[in-house]
Amino acid sequence: MQLLTAHKILIATAAVYFFFFAFWELKDYLETANGWSIIGAVFYLLVSCGLAAYFKSLRKWAQL
Repeated sequence: MQLLTAHKILIATAAVYFFFFAFWELKDYLETANGWSIIGAVFYLLVSCGLAAYFKSLRKWAQL
């Protein structure tokens, strides 16, 4: 396995983790109306989107 393949696996796993963590925080906000939960949900969703964008940009790195 190449280093780039291992990196892709780790980045994809992190993106999925943060997406589900954002969903979990949103669920907590809907149950408790805790303001910190909605802030966390938005933050984790942004991190997930950032990791997904980085994952898609790795295709350029493989061609170099």
